[in-house]
Amino acid sequence: MAALGVLTLELRIEHAHSLKDKRQVVKSLKDRLRRKFNVSVAEIDDQELHNSAVVAVAAVSASRPFAKKILEAVEDEAAGVLGPMLVRSGVEWF
Repeated sequence: MAALGVLTLELRIEHAHSLKDKRQVVKSLKDRLRRKFNVSVAEIDDQELHNSAVVAVAAVSASRPFAKKILEAVEDEAAGVLGPMLVRSGVEWF
């Protein structure tokens, strides 16, 4: 049976003073993760706030261990790119 994992990344973008500033950070992250890992990425919450965002990354695989490996690599990449802007992350399995 297929495994579906969703990694949720909560961001605090202190330097963003407008939604345009925030969108630049979020779009850059989304594009990078899609390109590098071939995953689905979407901003799922806090769209109206300029200094925070919640981004979900979904990976589907034939095996849970492989999907877990992908999501761990995505989380490591996001942490490296975002640094202290990444305040929380977590994975849910379906």
